[in-house]
Amino acid sequence: MNAYLILEDGTVFEGSSIGSTRETISEIVFNTSMTGYLEVLTDPSYAGQAVTMTYPLIGNYGICHKDMESLKAWPDGYIVRELSRVPSNFRSDDTIQNFLKDNDIPGICGIDTRALTKILREKGTMNGMITTDENYSLNEVIPRIKAFKATKVVEKVTCKEKSVLCGEGKKVALMDFGAKNNIARSLNKRGCEVTTYPARTSAEEILKSNPDGIMLTNGPGDPKECVEIIEEIKKLYNSNVPIFAICLGHQLMALATGADTHKLKYGHRGANHPVKDLQTGRVYISSQNHGYVVDEGTLDANVVIPAFVNVNDKTNEGLEYIGKNIFTVQFHPEACAGPQDTAYLFDRFINMMEVK
Repeated sequence: MNAYLILEDGTVFEGSSIGSTRETISEIVFNTSMTGYLEVLTDPSYAGQAVTMTYPLIGNYGICHKDMESLKAWPDGYIVRELSRVPSNFRSDDTIQNFLKDNDIPGICGIDTRALTKILREKGTMNGMITTDENYSLNEVIPRIKAFKATKVVEKVTCKEKSVLCGEGKKVALMDFGAKNNIARSLNKRGCEVTTYPARTSAEEILKSNPDGIMLTNGPGDPKECVEIIEEIKKLYNSNVPIFAICLGHQLMALATGADTHKLKYGHRGANHPVKDLQTGRVYISSQNHGYVVDEGTLDANVVIPAFVNVNDKTNEGLEYIGKNIFTVQFHPEACAGPQDTAYLFDRFINMMEVK
């Protein structure tokens, strides 16, 4: 069945339908990872977005359900150059085609994803529609595409109730803004007991449990939308509990302490982004998935100092809070399928809790 990707600027790509055949309008983004497509599909941070994979062949090692980063797939759509029809992997449970259908994810394959990525890099991230309707009218669909805006996506992806991952070490309260499973696993394998809370849990409830540390996780959407959550994070900041924050959590902590955020032209999404530790000068390769960054020009030098910087575009990648047991990063130290260069930051968090 034919499928069409229509961008808000009027550009149309024609290919073949994959997954669900329902029509979808979403923000079109691209990810440069060569592996880890299942982890991308099950990352809640992609809620409200359709993902273009720049690597030309996707699905060649099938689907292994143990590698999922959440219970379901979250993107609004999936865009690839070529979809492997026969996976080759002894761990494979299913094909990516069936996975997309089972999760009701519409997609398109057989298009020039390199040309699409160049458009998004030059013009910036834009909205688009994936449809199988051959009789579409550009005059009718483009206003609908331009009007799309992903809202309240954190509420969509967060857990519905508190849960506990047992451990015999430090007690960590994890605020789930769209958390990937490997964040809790990374803490748990270091001995921590991890209690996961829904995004709108009050600071009072979290602090009443007397945690040794607090984790603020990744998640989707514009951080400035999370007004009520930011107010609770202000209370957590004023406590003496050690805090480690990743991605959206990093942005929310910055907003809670008076800084600002802004949207990037086309974001950072992939497993090959170099970040520099400003204290040691060492460069690490990191996994990233975000469209917004903290604006360094708005930081209060009496409150916070930059800790990491993106080597490619010099945007902020991490912050350390003065006189507080708080540090935050924009990238993903828990990255699956990798790289694992910055996993040591979990050990730093453990050490911070032990010293406290």
